[in-house]
Amino acid sequence: MSLRELVVLGTSSAVPTRHRNHNGYFLRWDGQGVLFDPGEGTQRQMLHAGLSAHDIHWICVTHFHGDHCLGVPGVVQRIARDRVTHPVRAVFPASGQLYWRRLRHAAVFADTDKITEHPVAGPVAELAPLTARRLSHPVESYGYRLQEPDGRRMLPDRLKAHGIKGPEITELQRKGSVRGVTLEQCSVPRPGQSAAFVMDTRLCDPVFELADGADLLVIESTFLSSEAALAKEYGHLTAYDAGLVAARAGVRRLVLTHFSERYGLAEEPAFLEEVRRSYEGEVVLARDFTTVPVPRRR
Repeated sequence: MSLRELVVLGTSSAVPTRHRNHNGYFLRWDGQGVLFDPGEGTQRQMLHAGLSAHDIHWICVTHFHGDHCLGVPGVVQRIARDRVTHPVRAVFPASGQLYWRRLRHAAVFADTDKITEHPVAGPVAELAPLTARRLSHPVESYGYRLQEPDGRRMLPDRLKAHGIKGPEITELQRKGSVRGVTLEQCSVPRPGQSAAFVMDTRLCDPVFELADGADLLVIESTFLSSEAALAKEYGHLTAYDAGLVAARAGVRRLVLTHFSERYGLAEEPAFLEEVRRSYEGEVVLARDFTTVPVPRRR
């Protein structure tokens, strides 16, 4: 299986700080690179993380607040300047297409035809392997999920009992039966791996749908619960909310990010303490350049 991991490029929210850049998240997935929400400074953050324009195959923008998209001009121009030859698909809310065009053509440069635009609209949009769902924010915002198709895990003891080995195993997987022995007799269902990406939103059903059973959930945690009223007013989550989503959805590894500039690194223990009130699983408090593997299959 190809490498699947998250490289965090930025973890602040509306205002970058001395320790946290604007948003930016790069997911390696089966030889593809998915760049989520390239905020201001993403091009430079990629250099520090050892990533290049040639690593990008998708650019996914959740919405058009500046901290989630002001890095688009630099990223687009770098893709053109470095002469990336493979297709790069840009996914963003259709209602923000005017902003996308302004960002893509923010300065004079030799454009590239390798970037194709895929605006999404409606409650749910499918762009395999991506699913986008509309969230609850003052401007139209989408969350994303990557889902590997379900498969089957072969059971060596069952294969041995039926005398199936070598090339016959491949034939069994391909055809579904060998010498009267079925695939179901020698294997069990294996859920495909999944990663969900949820930024600016209030709690709503699509958040839980995106997170459902996810191996990796990257989710905003803008505020602590002491600012719960402010979070709801501005369409954000608290650390407790993020943990609640992870617990109810059965998430295996939770990554908290998008912290308000009002909180410094010294407040990190408070975020962990709060999320533990609602979620007992594995938690990563993201910092810039944190690398988080997608958990191995169950």
